[in-house]
Amino acid sequence: MIDLNFQDTPGVIATYILDTGDGLAVVDTGPTSTLPALSAGLEALGASLSDVRHLLLTHIHFDHAGAAGTILSRVPEARVYVHERGAKHLASPERLVASATQIYGDAMDRLWGEMLPIPAEKMTVLAGGETLQLGEMSVDALYTPGHAVHHLAYHIGPDLFVGDVGGVRLDTRQTARAPTPPPDINLEAWKDSVATLRERDAQTLHVAHFGSHPHETAHWDGLLEKMDLDAGRIRAGLEAGQEFETISEAYTKMLMQELLAEGEDLPARYDFACPPWMSVQGLMRYWQKKAVRP
Repeated sequence: MIDLNFQDTPGVIATYILDTGDGLAVVDTGPTSTLPALSAGLEALGASLSDVRHLLLTHIHFDHAGAAGTILSRVPEARVYVHERGAKHLASPERLVASATQIYGDAMDRLWGEMLPIPAEKMTVLAGGETLQLGEMSVDALYTPGHAVHHLAYHIGPDLFVGDVGGVRLDTRQTARAPTPPPDINLEAWKDSVATLRERDAQTLHVAHFGSHPHETAHWDGLLEKMDLDAGRIRAGLEAGQEFETISEAYTKMLMQELLAEGEDLPARYDFACPPWMSVQGLMRYWQKKAVRP
C-alpha cells in the first residue's frame, strides 16, 4: 500500500502496488494531484513510475482514476483496465470534468489536477467475470456496482481489492460505511455486490479509503447495517418534507456522534475523507428515483 497523502493529509486515499513479473500493477492511481506521492512511494519500494505496466481501475471517479491518463502519457508501455461503462469517459473525460467542476469550482486543480484522455487502444475494457493473466499474476475482475455502475473489484490470490464497494473504513475501530455520492447509487445492486465479495476465498480486503482489513463477516455485516441505517435516515427526512440542508445537518450530526463513539479522532478524519453532504445528496437522489419508478 502507498498512502497518497491527499491534500497533505495521511490516511485518506490508498493505492496498491503489485509485482506481476511483467512490470508493476497499480490498483487505482488516485488523482493527478497525488502523483508525486505515488512516485515517491514507488521510489521507497525501489521502483519508479517507469516500471508500471498495468493500471487496474476499480472505477473512474477522480480520486481513483484521475491520474491514469497522465501516467500513460509518461509511461506509454502501460495499459489501463476499466469497466465497459467507464471506458468511454476515460477516452473523453470532458463530461466528467465539467460535472466535477460544478461541484468543486476553482478548487478542481488543487484537489484533483488534470485528467487526460486515454486512447482506446491503451484500454482493456472489461464487463466483469474475466480472468486476466498479467505476467505471472492471475486476476479475477468482478463486476460490483452499487457505488457506481462502472465499479469493479479485483481478486488476486488471497487479496480482494474492493475500491469503494467495500465502504469507507479509516481504521479497524471504525465500522465500514457506504460512500454514497451521486449519481449512481443503487443499494440493491450494492447488496448483491457484497454477496458476491463475501463468497470469495480471500484473506484480506483492500479499500481505497483506507487501508487493509481482514476479509471477515463482521466487515460486511457492519457495512450493510450502516448502509440501511443511513439510507433510512435520509428517507425519513424526505418523507417528512424536509429540504436538503435540514436532512444533511441532522444526518451529519448523527454520523459524527456514532463515529466519535468508535474513536475520538474519527469524525474529523471521516468528514475529510467522505464529506457527509455528498452522501446525503446521493441517497436523496436514490430515493427520489425509486419514488418515480412504476
